[in-house]
Amino acid sequence: MKIPARSIDVRGLEIHPPLLQAPMAGLTHSALRQIVSGFGGVGLLSTEMLLARRLPTENPAVSPYLVRTAGEKPLSYQLLVSGDMDVGPAVDKLHDLGADAIDLNMGCPDWSVGRSGAGFALMEDPESARRLVRAARSRTSLPLTAKIRLGVGLDEPRLKDFCTMLEGEGIDMVSVHARLKKEPFARRPRWEWVGRIKQWLGIPVIANGGIFTVEDGKDCLRASGADGLMLGRGAVVRPWLFAEIAREVYGCDIAAPCVCLPLLYGRFTEHIKELFPAERQLGRLKEFTHYFAGNYKFGHQLSSRIQGSRTITQAEERSADFFEKNPEDQE
Repeated sequence: MKIPARSIDVRGLEIHPPLLQAPMAGLTHSALRQIVSGFGGVGLLSTEMLLARRLPTENPAVSPYLVRTAGEKPLSYQLLVSGDMDVGPAVDKLHDLGADAIDLNMGCPDWSVGRSGAGFALMEDPESARRLVRAARSRTSLPLTAKIRLGVGLDEPRLKDFCTMLEGEGIDMVSVHARLKKEPFARRPRWEWVGRIKQWLGIPVIANGGIFTVEDGKDCLRASGADGLMLGRGAVVRPWLFAEIAREVYGCDIAAPCVCLPLLYGRFTEHIKELFPAERQLGRLKEFTHYFAGNYKFGHQLSSRIQGSRTITQAEERSADFFEKNPEDQE
């Protein structure tokens, strides 16, 4: 396979390599970003989705959604927004926080999100999406991006109109989760449709969905011709996946990942304890463990024991017991 471009420029922000972290609720917080950054290979980190109407009053020193360390750069902040009146104050807050890019969530299919007119509901209401993009673009000179899905059904004219509208209103890059609204994660992504979108647009197009290995990344790039990859769940199971793809696909000069799963898990737990108030720690650890346990043949045992833990101390004791009994039992 031809080595793709090793970087992309988005309104002056160099994303090198073009490997982006997908925003994921309960997961893409400072603890995971630090773990991922430690291995290297990620070109653009991300926050969780942030409620635009609440953002202006959030305290970045204590908010689990906003707390960050100095090394977490460049960092994109994703906004979940439904009304254009909420855009200005939220964007102003992101300027104060030192955001490197702003992403608009137009792909979340959750019914509670859609009920408010946010997430995927914006793809079903292109005029509302247009107003939001226009409001954000008029408020910031930062890179402004959007994350979308393919639609409710495979309606090429409708999808093309929506994507070209985004570009026309000032979106600088589009990330595409290559599934339809109601398609489950178990369904193979439609990477070839990302290729269609790339043909329609003059801005960078990023492919997202179903990338768990280096070979998945290669297959996605072959099928889509995308300008880069966005890694979600695959890089929670294996936070070193960015580094592997950066080395083996983009030819970056990055050290081969040296992974000790119990130590990695322990480091993540320590970050959680350092960063978040006590009432927020266990939930974040449970979210991470649900995916990380996939590294072990009997990982369901680790996951179930952590999910049943009532305190962070109990979770630490149970994980230590699991790792002692399963030192090499990896998938």
